[in-house]
Amino acid sequence: MQKLIIALLSLTILSSCSEKKSNKNLHINGFIKGLKKGTLYIQRIKDTSLIALDTIKIDGDSHFTSDLNIDCPEMFYLFLDRGVTNSVDNNLPVFVEPGTITIESSLDFFTADAKITGSKNQELYEEYKKVVSRYVDQNLDLIKKRFDAFKANNSIALSKIQQEQDDVLKRKYLYTTNFAVNHANYDVAPYVAVAEIYDINLRYLDTIQKSMTPKIANSIYGKKLHELIAERKKLEYK
Repeated sequence: MQKLIIALLSLTILSSCSEKKSNKNLHINGFIKGLKKGTLYIQRIKDTSLIALDTIKIDGDSHFTSDLNIDCPEMFYLFLDRGVTNSVDNNLPVFVEPGTITIESSLDFFTADAKITGSKNQELYEEYKKVVSRYVDQNLDLIKKRFDAFKANNSIALSKIQQEQDDVLKRKYLYTTNFAVNHANYDVAPYVAVAEIYDINLRYLDTIQKSMTPKIANSIYGKKLHELIAERKKLEYK
């Protein structure tokens, strides 16, 4: 009888542990090389403001963990408060999704050195950013040329540069649209639509929305895309 009671108690304990473990569906673990003291904030956007979901104090050990519960994939931000030093390189976007996500980086190049695994949406988002960065670099070059042409009061050059900038923007928008349509079964699709091309011609946003699966259409960014399109139509069809 005593053995039976012990066995039942053991099963009860194991059951309680399992229930506790399954209560959180997002497990974040990571390591920031060179970080000995500081604070990490895991943040999300709510009503246009960043709010902290977890605060992690770093004191000697550069490893960190966080267990959270999310309804669906979402863009979070890992903010690093370095304490004694200031840097603009302190806010790392991470497209989280249920499961285990690993973040590895360094204190010196917090965002540039970041390696994030465990999220398919993050993987696709990094693929997207890699291509879009080319358009950003092209536009920066054109901004410099525009400034030089303005100083030289060269109206012909200014007109040509403006046309080139419009072309770069158009190619970025078309790439973003194609990317969203081609990955319409992932949450990153409506995210890039809302975050990157919110002011594109409505027919492109409609195309993205119609290509999404019901699951994605009912996700956080799927709903935001629906709201964006509805608001745009209300303003444009007055």
